[in-house]
Amino acid sequence: MKFYNRESEQQQLQFWSEQATDGQSSLTMLVGRRRVGKTALLHETFQRWPTLYLFISRKAEPLLCDEFTEQIRTQLNIPVFGQPKSLREVLEILFQYAKSQPLTLILDEFQDIARVNSAVFSELQHLWDQYRASMRLHLICCGSLYSLMTRLFQNSREPLFGRADHRINLQPLKPAYLSELLHDQQRFSPEAMLIWYTLSGGIPKYLEWLAQTDPQQDIWEALINEHSLILEEGRYRLAEEFGAEQNTYFSILATIASGKTSRSEIESVLEISIGPYLKRLEEEFDILQRIRPVLASSTSRQIKYRIQDAFLSFWFRFIYRYRSAIEIENFAFIRQAIQRDFPTYSGLWLEQLIHKQLAASGQYNLIGGYWEASNKNEIDVVALNELDKTALIGEVKRNPKSLRLSHLKEKARKLEQKLAGYDITYRGFSLEDLK
Repeated sequence: MKFYNRESEQQQLQFWSEQATDGQSSLTMLVGRRRVGKTALLHETFQRWPTLYLFISRKAEPLLCDEFTEQIRTQLNIPVFGQPKSLREVLEILFQYAKSQPLTLILDEFQDIARVNSAVFSELQHLWDQYRASMRLHLICCGSLYSLMTRLFQNSREPLFGRADHRINLQPLKPAYLSELLHDQQRFSPEAMLIWYTLSGGIPKYLEWLAQTDPQQDIWEALINEHSLILEEGRYRLAEEFGAEQNTYFSILATIASGKTSRSEIESVLEISIGPYLKRLEEEFDILQRIRPVLASSTSRQIKYRIQDAFLSFWFRFIYRYRSAIEIENFAFIRQAIQRDFPTYSGLWLEQLIHKQLAASGQYNLIGGYWEASNKNEIDVVALNELDKTALIGEVKRNPKSLRLSHLKEKARKLEQKLAGYDITYRGFSLEDLK
């Protein structure tokens, strides 16, 4: 699949490597959720650059050192005498090399060093402080867990605090590039745009899977069958991170994906207290997003939770929910459930697409939804420009014939009072707006 929309990140990464070549060493923190394309970005960026890529796998430190030492010997042609048994020794070999030769060093899944030997963070800090001024090194620490990576480099109690010179938070592809991909493949339609976004959220790996499907075949038959990677992807991505509490986390996410989005609703279904779990899902795993109505105060209790990753939301809604059908290989049952419920389910992601379109327009500084106590008077789109005092209040329906602006205005009476002094426009959005 063509490489889309990473020009800005590529230019920055190459610029920092050029600076290192000229003697200005630096450390870059690259973060982003799993499957977002961090590794692909790095490989695409440094194809023709003096680069060493080291993947931190979860194995014993001596075994990891054996693997890295072999890469150093073969890729950098460095005669390594003896056999380093610690990551500190490996890093010092590379730092010594960078004193005479420019090098971009990539440490992928950097946060997993904690599972190998947590003392390496302190040792890296010591080596970096010792060698930085004399090296020509661009060190890129790449990781998937945003909160953990942020804590390693921005918490004053951590040894690497203050050592990162640059940070890139790699995001999923924007809808404009998803549209470009569909047009490149001659598969664009508003319906296809919504389906692909609802299944991928702009995550390149999932777009790659979709691009490999046969355009002449029904999309659900192509994706939901005995050979499908989708069936185990959610478990593959999350099981190891959640560990022994996997079942509890999965139950919470499945409940949210089914439409129970407030803490009280989730707890009433699961009959357990979930506060600490929600906190970790939001702050550590970066899976949940806490949302409040537009204009609500930061202390408002009108909180809903949303699964940020579109694929995971789909997986918990349709795959995890019907896992018993998968166990007996009744894939037709799952396809029928998707075909029945997808039009309603995808409406939430159509709202997200409309929000992103409005954000891309540059006309607003605040975009979100609105609802009152007990989820009354829900409004899909509220977009504000607080400088020129303009507001857009919108309703989103798949079918434009279902739009009722008179009903929308009735729901917005209290919101209008909060927007006193604003020039308010009402508008309906539908699948047609994705053209």
